Amino acid sequence: MSNIKNAFSGGKAFIPFITCGDPDLETTAALVHAMSDAGADLIELGIPFSDPTAEGPVIQAANVRALAGGVTTERIFDMVQELRQDVTTPMVFMTYANVVFGYGAEKFIAACAEIGIDGMILPDVPFEEKEEFAPLCHRYGVDLISLIAPTSAGRVAQIAKSAEGFVYCVSSLGVTGVRSEITTDIGGMVQLVRNANPDIPCAVGFGISVPEQAAEMARLSDGAIVGSAIVKLTAQYGRDAVPYVRDYVAAMKAAVRSAA
Repeated sequence: MSNIKNAFSGGKAFIPFITCGDPDLETTAALVHAMSDAGADLIELGIPFSDPTAEGPVIQAANVRALAGGVTTERIFDMVQELRQDVTTPMVFMTYANVVFGYGAEKFIAACAEIGIDGMILPDVPFEEKEEFAPLCHRYGVDLISLIAPTSAGRVAQIAKSAEGFVYCVSSLGVTGVRSEITTDIGGMVQLVRNANPDIPCAVGFGISVPEQAAEMARLSDGAIVGSAIVKLTAQYGRDAVPYVRDYVAAMKAAVRSAA
């Protein structure tokens, strides 16, 4: 079993996201430790990009701050390598195809394997173009996480059949960000995945911000993913954000587990 699938083996999973380098990499490393200690089952690390097309204003602003602070892919790799000395929680990178191409696709994916990154999510790479990365990911043992969205209906079964790690179920059309309610038929999307591939976990992201939403999404799937609400806390408290994020992750983890 891959480390990512293993993250779902103990029940419903809570998956937090943070933008690396916002406000600085030292704080990012402290946040990863805190989230792991608070019970995160899998951690998504965003590699900043100048044109993050899937992101709403909160994460876009975090990307701008991180890049202005001088964060680079190389420095993020170094941070993860240090974190892996004592953090065992599975970790995946979320970034964009240009970041991987700019670094060199094989060099990037080989480095992921070497430093202990378990998978990567590339929201701007459609299923039909995943073969640009999938063979390299297979060679180095890095799961390429597939996304499905409300517009994927006719392709969900096809995507699910070849999915690795888990399926990222996008709850709403549009970009990331906090939403007051989620009206998509998540249960229907998840059932399509399970019908096509009963062995692949399915976690829901985009728009989840409060424990009640996390619990509801976890009831319908195998876990909940939260990014913008955590990035907002980091923006609000900066280098002092660690205890706030730790408490938030602990509360969300408890909500997700209550849905089991």
